[in-house]
Amino acid sequence: MVIDMEKYVPYPLYYDDMPIDISFVFESERPAGKHGFMKAAGDHFEFEDGTKARFWGVNFNGGACFPSHEYSEIVAERLAKTGCNIVRFHQLDAEWDCPNIFSYTRGKRIDTTRELDPRSMERLDYLIYCLKEHGIYCYLDMLTYRRYKSGDGVEAAEDMIDSTKYSFNIYDQRMKDLQKEFMHDIWNHFNPYTAFKYKDDPVFVMTEIINESELFSKANFTVEPYTSKFREMFAGWLNERNIDFDAKNCDLSAKDGVLAEFKKEVDRKYFREMRDYMISIGVKIPITGTNWFLCDELTEAHLDMDFMDSHTYFYDWRWNDHLTMLNSLTDQEDCALNPILNERIYGRPFFVSEWDMPWPNPCRCESPLLYAAVGSYQNWSGFAIHTYSYTTHLERLDILGKEILPPCIDGVGYREGVFSVWNDPAKFGLFYHSALITRREDVKPASESVKIKAGENKRDAFHAAAEFKQVGVSFEDGEDAGKPLVNLDSGEVSSTDGQLYRSWTKNYGYINSERTKAVYGRLGKNGKIKLDGLTVTAESDSGVIAISSLTDESLENTNNILLTALCDAVNTDMKWDGEHMLEYGHGPVQIKVMQAEIELKTCGKMRIRSIGPEAQTTGEVSTEYENGILKFKLGEENPGMYYLITRE
Repeated sequence: MVIDMEKYVPYPLYYDDMPIDISFVFESERPAGKHGFMKAAGDHFEFEDGTKARFWGVNFNGGACFPSHEYSEIVAERLAKTGCNIVRFHQLDAEWDCPNIFSYTRGKRIDTTRELDPRSMERLDYLIYCLKEHGIYCYLDMLTYRRYKSGDGVEAAEDMIDSTKYSFNIYDQRMKDLQKEFMHDIWNHFNPYTAFKYKDDPVFVMTEIINESELFSKANFTVEPYTSKFREMFAGWLNERNIDFDAKNCDLSAKDGVLAEFKKEVDRKYFREMRDYMISIGVKIPITGTNWFLCDELTEAHLDMDFMDSHTYFYDWRWNDHLTMLNSLTDQEDCALNPILNERIYGRPFFVSEWDMPWPNPCRCESPLLYAAVGSYQNWSGFAIHTYSYTTHLERLDILGKEILPPCIDGVGYREGVFSVWNDPAKFGLFYHSALITRREDVKPASESVKIKAGENKRDAFHAAAEFKQVGVSFEDGEDAGKPLVNLDSGEVSSTDGQLYRSWTKNYGYINSERTKAVYGRLGKNGKIKLDGLTVTAESDSGVIAISSLTDESLENTNNILLTALCDAVNTDMKWDGEHMLEYGHGPVQIKVMQAEIELKTCGKMRIRSIGPEAQTTGEVSTEYENGILKFKLGEENPGMYYLITRE
């Protein structure tokens, strides 16, 4: 019987520091770029000197890409302490935020988006310099939310909300020329702090041509003259192939048939044209087209690209301050990563530039561990969560989920605070282990792989397969797309080498590698959970317990271990009515303490200290050591979130 006393302790994460510092583990990786430029090498990335590249990090959004110098210094050091080594600069061109890359302040009328604001660029330059010095690489977006002005020479600019809400960029020559001009200007921009032009600085490792836009979903054919232009292009294409089809009156939102073939060709031509242009001006890093995939044709349009990129969210997209999705990743067959398995072209590097299991889901602490483990097992190149924050004024914030920004951005109300992770112990607090799993390959890539032939039913093959074998899709050959790889009736999936396990009937999972072990999900009802060298008996209903060696040695042989454990993180006095949140509450942020008995195989008797939010030792946890097993309880003596286990 589970006895969950729901013990809470204050555990705020402060904007200018972190309780634990693991940057020493990756100290030899400073500065970023020391290994030379990154390139695609088969199914993964490598630097020029042959070093394999793996990334765990965050997105900076909108105005957060242009902070003060003081903030840049603070945030770079803070990210490095958690093990993060990549920042994706996202929405730099978003007019709804300020500064943006075209305008540093509000007030003065600007009638063009053809010039990079020098003040914005100076701040971006210094931020990149600070990140580089701390071993953190950069992923640079090319087009996200650029809103054309009267001086840009774009037809019907006043009728378009944001350019990437439509797909005119993909086939309109004026917009393509403007994008090339932007690419030329930003890649040739000289950073006085690094003494490099962007294109010559190996701190940049990836770029995308256009964010979340293509002709299969975001295409909006309601603005003239673009709708007529597209139909004219389609009619010409049909005529060249002697295909009888009503281009004038057909439904342009179709994702199949001859229209899908046409869209694929136009997308592919656009991606190739932009990629070739960047190469022609001296860009040396891997380039991809866009970062979501809705059909085989869109995936196939990326065959000329250097890598694949995708976005995934475990979220119901209906957030309105009161309604949320409270499910665990262990409650269903798929873990929100399986749907994107078919977006990785077999043998091609794969990166997830946006992911999230947003606040206030009480099970969200599962996601950093599971996603890092699955990504490492699949030999993906890493993850960047969306987002670190939408603002840089973090010193003013002391609760979860309620930023100082307006309640909607670009007409979308769900972003306010929901996606910020910088002060969330239940997600950002687990980044230490995720970074170690990813960057050190604590979870080894799968020794077995499966190539699935593209086809109508290929998603069926990938159900629960992310934790089974390494998988990808091929447009040439491969196994039957309609044949499931995992026996779903068993209610569980295990990796072929025993590193990963998850059950949607028992509702828990684990990571079982030599240097990192973890259990997550609805732990209390499952009694003793046994891994190699670790046994956990939880009293708390659900949550996570993660244990990582902070040396190159295994947990069994190391003298320095980080243990992180919690059930959830909440604001003080948050109020709920079932799944409806009535009040946000106030500071300080509190963690729901994990209560469990632990048996851990170690190299000897070790000392366990509970570490508070300001890195202070808040007390010790009593231990017993017998026959090579260290036994202790979490949640009774000096409860907290972080515990350092060391041999004196």
